[in-house]
Amino acid sequence: MPAYHSAFNEFPDAMQAGNMSILPIRTKVRGPAPLADPEQGDIVDETLDLFRANSLFRNFEIKGPADRLLIILILYISDCLAKIGSARTVPTQIEASKMLNTLSVDNFAIPGDAGFPLNAHYAPPQSRADAEYLRTYLTQVRQELAARLVERLYADGTGKPSKWWMAFQKRRFMNRSLGS
Repeated sequence: MPAYHSAFNEFPDAMQAGNMSILPIRTKVRGPAPLADPEQGDIVDETLDLFRANSLFRNFEIKGPADRLLIILILYISDCLAKIGSARTVPTQIEASKMLNTLSVDNFAIPGDAGFPLNAHYAPPQSRADAEYLRTYLTQVRQELAARLVERLYADGTGKPSKWWMAFQKRRFMNRSLGS
């Protein structure tokens, strides 16, 4: 059974940094991301929907530039779940939100940096300005993804993260981690 790929691979007007798509998102977080239509889904929704199914795969064939963004966001969700799971006590929704917001703005490697784990599959940005744009775009997307992930983790109203999501905290998509 093949892994699920991004529906945004065919997005005609997508900008690119290196060989990764810069896709519009629905967000209230300030940043350079283009704004998506509020009526339609975005890459953040797609990542959350595909995370659990795709995290079971060790191999993933990249079929387009949006798949590269999908991979980074899936690996980021894994890091978020590991962060919540490693807390001494089960965090409340507010504590989890603070933890993940801090994680999303922490310094991280982008394609082309020495510490980026998937450099073999990603082209580095063309210029220093492109690299800075990519870093700020990914920071914004990570903040939005963290906020939506917390909403899904605590959707049942019990004050504890969903066991159906936390079961994936030790799973490593493609046996990789962003190392956040």
